[in-house]
Amino acid sequence: MTVLVFGATGQVGNALADLPDVIALGRAEADLSMPETCRAAIKTAMPDLVINAAAFTDVDGAEAEEELAQIINAEAPAAMAQSCAALNIPLVHISTDYVFDGSGQAPRKPDAPTGPLGAYGRSKLAGEEALRAAGGPHAILRTSWVFDGSGKNFVTTMLRLGAARDRLSIVADQIGGPTPADALAKACMQIGQHLCETPGDSGTYHFAGQPDVSWAGFARTIFQTAGLACVVEDIATSAYPTPAKRPLNSRLDCRRMNAVFGLSRPDWRAHLAAYLSSVKGP
Repeated sequence: MTVLVFGATGQVGNALADLPDVIALGRAEADLSMPETCRAAIKTAMPDLVINAAAFTDVDGAEAEEELAQIINAEAPAAMAQSCAALNIPLVHISTDYVFDGSGQAPRKPDAPTGPLGAYGRSKLAGEEALRAAGGPHAILRTSWVFDGSGKNFVTTMLRLGAARDRLSIVADQIGGPTPADALAKACMQIGQHLCETPGDSGTYHFAGQPDVSWAGFARTIFQTAGLACVVEDIATSAYPTPAKRPLNSRLDCRRMNAVFGLSRPDWRAHLAAYLSSVKGP
């Protein structure tokens, strides 16, 4: 089975690129700011499965560049979805917890009402709607707090800051499920293979790591696992203002994912330990 992946240089795309029978495209081969390049790439490769792991992910930057975020996060996935639908190719598309408003404390189900708080969430929601409208076999895979051991993410930032400082103030009232990039990549493949055989299971799903934790709690575990003595001071979101408003509740109900695809939520603590072990070496 040939798999075409958009977003080769991102965390999930990089993990997918290491799997067999994958054609992974970066910006040089398929620039999502020009959606027609996505159509051309699909037509040229004629894959059995397409995975879109590419996105405009600068949440704060999207507030100033919403038009570009809409092109990359909505118009490009729309082009992919239309091409895939015409060729009856399943499309797995990674979306985000930012399509929700972050209210309450209960984990959001896939069919829960959406209500993005900012430009990034609006662009990602528009991308979801485009996939559904295209009418082809697809899975919209919402996730949260993706990390690995080498890319630009919360873990690598904390490792850098924790090694340089004795104390850090970290937000403690935003709660979510950190998601290992390699586990998400494998989930995308398994879902895509399933859809090739059972396209009727198309729909929206949630996949996030467990247990749910605050950013502050996540940071403490990172420092403890890495053997860093940096102390974490809990602060409220209001004490750390940003251009884009963040959802306080990023908990995702992933039970439908397990019921349909047999995929359980990965334990992010085990993946974190493995990432840090690989960085340190034997």
